Formats: sequence, structure tokens, C-alpha cells
Amino acid sequence: MYLHTIAEAEATGRVAEIYAAQIAQLGFVMATAKSFTPRPDLLPVYTDFVDKIRAGFSLGVREWRLITLIAAKHIPSTYCSYVYGKQLIGDLGSKEAVIAVQRDFRSAGLPERDIEMLSYAEKIAKDASQVTQIDIDRLRSAGFTDQQICDIALCAAFRCFVSRYFDAVGAGPEAVFVDDNEEFRNAMSVGKTY
Repeated sequence: MYLHTIAEAEATGRVAEIYAAQIAQLGFVMATAKSFTPRPDLLPVYTDFVDKIRAGFSLGVREWRLITLIAAKHIPSTYCSYVYGKQLIGDLGSKEAVIAVQRDFRSAGLPERDIEMLSYAEKIAKDASQVTQIDIDRLRSAGFTDQQICDIALCAAFRCFVSRYFDAVGAGPEAVFVDDNEEFRNAMSVGKTY
């Protein structure tokens, strides 16, 4: 981390509560959480915002992870690719399937609905100014509601913001997210190298 952050032993108030929740869930505090603590008032805002987006997310966890993986590729964010690539192994059934999606989701054997969703997420991550009504109409034709389209956009755009912030302040992946398999790790290494 490039910035001075609040250590676990020094955390108080809401920061301490957020740290404790992460330790209970993961066994450690992620660098992503610590990265907001040079301004301690921001970690609760960030945490509450993420919790609200995810609580109301109208698609499944698998879709959140797929959108994030594709957005992370184009940001590019190795950290987020490591985290979500690893989580997708269970969703997609193998590391090979995750690599195939990350390399080219259009030819990875995904359902057409997923391809439309990820095409939209990809466009947002690359250059959201290029999104047009045609993109929205394609999503609607694939069966997505406006709420779901909103959620795809939120997920992809949110990833663009936070991934760039994490790289900018030097938040790097925890060892648990760095895969032992060199081929998988190399495929997920889309930006910074660790």
C-alpha cells in the first residue's frame, strides 16, 4: 500500500466494526478496505454503498462475478481479476472455463443472455460514452428488465471506479487470491504484476 492506513490494532468505531466483520468472514482484512482509511470517514460510506448495491442486485452472484471479471480485464485490474476469477471457478466449474471467459466470453460456451450482459459490461468498462439505445434494446431482447440493466451498469461502472482507486493507492491482492496455477495466474494478470 502506498498510503498509510489504519492497522487492525489501531482501528476504532465503525472502522473497527468493518475490520471485525471482514476478519469473521474472511479471516483477514482486505487491502481494499484498508485503502479507504487514510480518510477513515470513507470506509463506512464505501462499505454501506457496496452493501446496498449488492443487497438489491437483481441478478445472481454468478452474474456479479462475471460482470466484474470482464470489467476488471478492461480497466485493467489484476487484483480484481484474481479475486473474482478465483470465485468464478466454482460458478463455472473449472479454471479452464474461467480462463476461456476471461480471454473471449463470446466463444466460451456461455448462454446468449450472458454474452449480451457481458458485451454491455465490456462496453461500459472500455468507454461508456459508446453505449447507445441499441445496446439497451439488445439487452431487453435478451430478456433483461430495466432494473437488471441498471444493475449491470452499476456493477461494471462501480468496478471501474474502485479498481482504479485500488491501483492508484497501491492495494494489492492477498496471498489467498493469488492462484498456485501459473497458467491461471497469468491469464488473470491483466494489469499490475504482483
